[in-house]
Order: sequence, then structure tokens, then C-alpha cells
Amino acid sequence: MKPKKWLGAIAGVVALGVGLTGCGGSTSSSTSGSGSTTAENGQVFVNGTDAPLASVVSFQVDITGMTVSDGVNAPISVLNGTQTVDFARLDGLHTLLDLNTIPAGTYTSVNMTFANPQIVYMNVTNPQTNPPTRPTVTTLNATTSPAASLTTSSVSVNLTNPLTVSADAVIGLSFDFDLKDSVKVDGTGQITGAVTPTFSIKAVTPADADAYVDDFVAGVTTTTTNSFTVQGPHGHTFTVNVNDQTEWENGETIANLSSSSIVEISGTLDKTSGAILADTVAIVSQAKFWAGGLITFVDPATNTATDFDLYVRSVLPSGTGFNSEQISTINLTGNEAYFIYWWHNKFTNFLFNNSLLVPGQHVSIAGQLNNGAVTVGRVVLRNEGHNGAWVVGSTNVGANTFQFNSDGVAGVLFNGPVTVYCTPFTKFKGGLNGLASLTGSAALNVRVVGLVLKDPTSGQAVLVAHSVEQMSN
Repeated sequence: MKPKKWLGAIAGVVALGVGLTGCGGSTSSSTSGSGSTTAENGQVFVNGTDAPLASVVSFQVDITGMTVSDGVNAPISVLNGTQTVDFARLDGLHTLLDLNTIPAGTYTSVNMTFANPQIVYMNVTNPQTNPPTRPTVTTLNATTSPAASLTTSSVSVNLTNPLTVSADAVIGLSFDFDLKDSVKVDGTGQITGAVTPTFSIKAVTPADADAYVDDFVAGVTTTTTNSFTVQGPHGHTFTVNVNDQTEWENGETIANLSSSSIVEISGTLDKTSGAILADTVAIVSQAKFWAGGLITFVDPATNTATDFDLYVRSVLPSGTGFNSEQISTINLTGNEAYFIYWWHNKFTNFLFNNSLLVPGQHVSIAGQLNNGAVTVGRVVLRNEGHNGAWVVGSTNVGANTFQFNSDGVAGVLFNGPVTVYCTPFTKFKGGLNGLASLTGSAALNVRVVGLVLKDPTSGQAVLVAHSVEQMSN
């Protein structure tokens, strides 16, 4: 039996024989390569991730172009049209952005162009007041004061290792967007609105960890016995292959799919065709409506919730009239089904239900939408990433726990340090060999990816870690 998957990564992917991921970092080193050829084409994908900035719940920007160059011939585009990406939701996660075909060759640099930045930050008075206050959000864009603006709209990066595109293999670009260094603040820590895009980028193959598609949400268009197609960004159609090893959430199968289904997929890209090889599929909506975001407030804070506030980051399909990039109050009737993505077992409802909602959880909702109001049928707890500091002396190997101060927006909603629970399946990265590696007299900068659950005894948020990674900065 495969170990249950606990958490995912979100990255953007443009397929053209090339992939892209992202996280905190700066533009860096170059290396020479041979010129491109036009006799053959290859497929390249792009994915991305992000490092956090406290209180910023959304940083949205248009990627208006992405090109690769061999230093000799004209640059080649690897992006179909403009991609609007909310980087604030991608900490430690990877999602597929695009897949395209370009001439085979060796490319040594990448240029990206940006437009229309929008910063949304959360106003939290004190989440622990009695009664607590509902957080609000403030949006900075081109028309506000201060205005959100780019200090530069074009950034070029030399690849440490060249992107080699061949006709018989899919390759990708992975970029790590550093939100903390990109969004500028003044001497008092106030956001100024100025944005200097700062990121690192590298070439990856479908077999690389940074090329794994942790979280791809799309609408189903057609189905066959062992595959189905979904419509991704800009109408691009992706084929999703399933087999006996594919795990389906909630006991459903491919037979349950229809053109009204919206699915959440995790898996890898086939190294030759670019199709998604799904290892997990969840039907997150059967009503042709889905919205995902961050819980900012639960009413009441104890016992059974009758509603919660959701900062809505994503809506499918677009143009439904349901507010995106806003806080919406989601009413609950008690008839909703509650699920945990990547944790399909009979104990799910004991760990996540309408009595175990807590601010800081990343969830999605689905149901019937009428005149901008949704009657919720499904609530799904989803994985999320947190950067922050390990609390010195907090490691308890016997209890498999440690304490952690989250620097991200969800951390603003937590009441001080959060307890992190490690499992036999928790992966330790960045030089950590296990829980006992979290030791010493100085705080360590770490990234925890996992599920936020509510401790039924204390009522506080806790993290169940899929991965713990020591960060270099």
C-alpha cells in the first residue's frame, strides 16, 4: 500500500519541453550553450511557487510574456498569452501554468515581463479578542493611494544549467518568486506599493521534485475509460491519464466524472507526451462551481460553526459573479460533506467538520451558485505552506512535535507559535535528517508544508507536516 499523501506543492508549468517553478530567491548565474535548431520541436512546461510576506493575503500579477534564448537566435516564447498568477498562495506548493512546443535546442537565459500588480493585505485587530473581530482586507492597485506599481516590468535571468529541449522529451522551467523581497516596505514596515519582481528560475525534468504538480484544479471536458481531459489556463486542454495506482478521493472513480465536474489533480507529466499522470484525483465539485481560499473568521469560534469568512483566491469557472480577491461569508446548513485532500480514510470526518474549522485553514467550497450566493455541498481542507522560525528548545522527539512561528498571512491569524506534528511520512529537507535535527541555540528558518487542523481541546490551530525544510535565508 502506498503511504497516504498529506500535503502538496503548487507550481506553475508551461509545457514546451521546458518547466518552471518558483520560490524565494534572486536572479543569478549564467552558463553558455549551443544555438537552437528548428528542425525539431520539444515540449516545455512552467510551474511556480512563492515565499511569504506577513499580512499579504494576495499578490496578483500578470505574466505578460516568458521567452527563452540561446544567445544567438531570436528569443522563443514559452507562454501562451497572459497568465494572471496569485503568488501569495503558492508557498511551498507547485501548480501547472502552461504547456507549449518550441524548437529543439539549448537555451541559456529566460526573460519574463510583468504588468498590473495587485497587493491585498489583511487587517487583523486582535484575533483573540472576545468576541473576536472579523478581519478585513485592503487592496492596492494602479488606482489606489498608495498605488501598486512595478519598479521594472522586465527581468532576465541566466540559467545556471541550460534548458535543453529535445524532440523526444518534455522539460520544464521552475521559478521561485520571493514575495518578501519583491513587495517593498518602508522603515515602519508599511507596504509602499512598489514591487520589484525577484525570483530564481531553473530547468527541470518531469522526474525532478520541483516538477511535481501538487495542486492543479480544472474543469472536466471529456472522459474515456482510462483518461479524461480538462481545460486549463487560456483554454488549453490537458490530458489526464489514470490507472490502477491512481488514488481517488471520497471513493469516487472516473465513472463519476461529467462535464459539470471540477477536479483537483496531483501527479507528474509524462516525459514524452506531456500528459498528466495522475496519482491522486479529487472531484471537488459536481455543480460546475468551485472556489478556493483562506478561512479568516469562524462564527461561532467554538462548537458548531454556522458560517465562516473565506478570502477567495480562485473561482471556477470565471465570470460567475462570485467575488474573487474579496472576503465572502459562507453560510453553513449542516448538510455539507467535509473532506481532507490527500487523506482519504474513514477518520477524516473526526478531524475536519463544521466543529473543527479554524482561521488559517486553506479550503475550497463547491455547490449550487444562484445570484452570487452559494449553497455549499462540499468543503475540502487543502494543503498549504508556511515559512517561519523554529522555536528554540521546542523539539519534542518523543511526542513528534516542535513549535513554529509562521511568517505568512495565515500566521497572522494564529495565536502565537503553532505546534507542528510530524508523522512517519513527513519528509525532512534542506539538510535536516529528521526531527532531532531541529536543535541548537538559535532559531532556524524553516518551511513547513502540511494541513492546518483545529485542536479540539485547546481550540488552537496545529500543523500536520508533510514536509519540513530548513531554508537558507
